[in-house]
Amino acid sequence: MALNPLVDSRDVRFVLFELLKVDGLSRFEKFAEFDRETMEASLDLAEQIAVNIVFPANIQGDKEGGVRYVPDTKEVHVPECYRPALKAYHDAGFLALPKEQEIGGVGMPEIIFQSSVEYFSAASLPFTMYTHLSFGTINLIKNFGTPEQKGLYLEKIISGEWGSTMCLTEPGAGSDVGALTTKAVRQADGTYLITGQKIFITNGDTDLYENIIHPVLARIEGDPPGTKGISIFLVPKYRVNSDGSPGEHNDVVCTGVEHKMGLKSSATCAMSFGDNGNCQGTLLGEERQGMRIMFQMINESRLYVSLQALGVSGAAYLHAVTYSRHRIQGVDITRKSDPGGGAVAIIRHPDMKRMLLWMKSHVEAMRILSYYIGYLRDVEFSAGVEEAREAEALVDFLIPIAKAGNSDLSWLITGEAIQVFGGYGFCTDYPVELFARDSKIQSIYEGTNSIQAMDLLMRKLLQDSGQYRYGIYTTRIRETVERARGVVNERYISPVEEALREMDSLVDDMKIMLERKQIPQLFFQAKPLLNAFRYLTHGWLHLWSLTVTEPKMRELVGDVEGEILESVLEDSPEASFYTGKVLASRFFISTEMKKLSGEMAYLRSDDTTLLRVRNEIFTGAPLE
Repeated sequence: MALNPLVDSRDVRFVLFELLKVDGLSRFEKFAEFDRETMEASLDLAEQIAVNIVFPANIQGDKEGGVRYVPDTKEVHVPECYRPALKAYHDAGFLALPKEQEIGGVGMPEIIFQSSVEYFSAASLPFTMYTHLSFGTINLIKNFGTPEQKGLYLEKIISGEWGSTMCLTEPGAGSDVGALTTKAVRQADGTYLITGQKIFITNGDTDLYENIIHPVLARIEGDPPGTKGISIFLVPKYRVNSDGSPGEHNDVVCTGVEHKMGLKSSATCAMSFGDNGNCQGTLLGEERQGMRIMFQMINESRLYVSLQALGVSGAAYLHAVTYSRHRIQGVDITRKSDPGGGAVAIIRHPDMKRMLLWMKSHVEAMRILSYYIGYLRDVEFSAGVEEAREAEALVDFLIPIAKAGNSDLSWLITGEAIQVFGGYGFCTDYPVELFARDSKIQSIYEGTNSIQAMDLLMRKLLQDSGQYRYGIYTTRIRETVERARGVVNERYISPVEEALREMDSLVDDMKIMLERKQIPQLFFQAKPLLNAFRYLTHGWLHLWSLTVTEPKMRELVGDVEGEILESVLEDSPEASFYTGKVLASRFFISTEMKKLSGEMAYLRSDDTTLLRVRNEIFTGAPLE
C-alpha cells in the first residue's frame, strides 16, 4: 500500500487483522456479509478522502483564521474549504457505515468506522468535531427517541444534511453539570419551552448544514436540583414540519464564538435558547433521565477523543520521521575523526533515534488501545450474554485510560515532533505546530483528565462490586503473559508480570483506604493512579504485539546483524515493518515501563504534605 503523511496504514492493518483479527467478527450474524476485503475498501476510501481533501482544507482553514462570527446577523461562517471536505465524507457514507440497516446504515462493524476516525483526525481535528457529534446524536435518538423523533431526524443526520451538537456546559456550571440553570416548561401539546444559555458548544451554529439538532440538558420546572433532576430535550435550530422539512426559526441563536488556541476552524459557540420565549423542544427518553441518557453520548465521545489524540499524534510522528530523513545537519558521531565524512541526515543521530522510537512506541500502543475498545464494543453488542458482559466491563475500564492517556500523550508527542523540526517546527512553514495547538484541548473536553482519573478510581475500580471490571482487565493481561511464554524473551515478559503484581497489591491497599474513609488521600492519588494504569496497559499491549511480531521478524530477518541486517531491511518493507514493531515494543517495556515504578512510589508514599495544603499557601499571585 502507498505511504501517506498522516497514518501508518500498514500498522492499521496489523492491529485490525493480525492482532485483533476483526474479520473474525463475521462469526456474528449481523456482520456475516463483511469480509476483510470489504473492510479494507472502507479504510482505503477514508485514507483517500482524508489525505487528498480533508488535510489540505485543514491547512487552508487555519491560515484563513478559521471560523468567523457576524454579530449583526448572529451567523457563523466556517472556512469554505471545509464544505467539499464534508460533502466527500457524507457522500461516501461514513456516518452510515456502522449504523443498523433498518435506520439507513450499512451495518459494518463499528471498529472499521473507529479506524476511519483516525484518518480523519490525523487530517483535521476541526473536521472531526463536526462529524463526531452527529454520530453520537444518531445513537441517542436511535436508542431513546420516539418513533416520531426517529422519523423526523435520523435520516437527515445520517445523510449529513443536518448537523447536531451536545449542549451540557453553562457559564456557571462547567464540569458541575448538576448546577445547570437551563429550564424546560411543559406545554399543553406535550412539547417544552426551553430557556437558558450554553457555552463551548461545538457546531452550535454553522453555515454547513440546513438545520442543526441540539440535544439539550435542562431541568423541567419544579424538578429537584442536582443531576437527578435533569432531563434531555431535542431542540432543532429550525422547527421541523411534519413532512421533515425545516420550518420557522426556533428561537435558538449563537451569541458568539470562542477565540481558541487551536481548532480554529471548529465553531465553538455560546448559545442562547428562548430569548423571546419561543424555543420549543421535545423530551428525549423519560423525565429526569437526562444524565443517564447523555452519558451514553459522553462515553462514546471519550472513545472518539482517544482516536482524535491518536490521529494527531500519529500524523505529528510521521511528519517528524519524514523531516528527519531529509534534514541534513551534523556529522555521524561514529565518523567524527573522518574530516571528509560530511553532514548526514539528522535521523542518523542517536538522540533523534531515541526521540522517534519514543514517539513510535507510544503511538502504536495508543492505536492498539483505541482499536481494541472499538472491537470490544462490537462484541458487547453482538455476542452472547457472558461474552458481552465481559466486553462491556473491559470497555468501561479502559475508556478513561484511553481518553486521558492518549490525550496527555498527544500534547507530549506533538511537542516532541516540533523538537525534531527544531526552529522550523515552531514556525507555520510546517504543520507540526498546528498539530500541537489542536491537540491540547483533548485533555480538557469530554471530561477533563482529572475527571477521567476520579471516574477510574472510584466508579470503575473501588466502588465496582467485587472489582469485576478490574478482574476482567487483569485476566486479559495474564492471558497475554501466558501466551508470550516461549515466544517472547523473558526479559520483556517479567516487567509486565511484576507491574501487574504491584498493581494488585496497590488496589488492595486502596480498598482498605476506602473502608477507612480516607477519601481526600484517595482523590489525591487519582491522577497518578491513572498514569500508572496507562503504563501497565501500554506494556500489556506491547507484549501482546510481540507475540505476533517476534515470530514474523525471525521469519523475515533471521539472526543477521550489522550491514547485512541493514541490507535486508532496505530490500524488504515487511522485514522493516516487523523489526520496527519489535524494537518499539521492546523499547517501551524495557525503558518507558520503568517510569511505572515512580508512579507506584508516589502512590505508596505515606507523606501527608498534600493533606496540609490550604488555599492561603499559594502566595505571590494577586487576589483579584
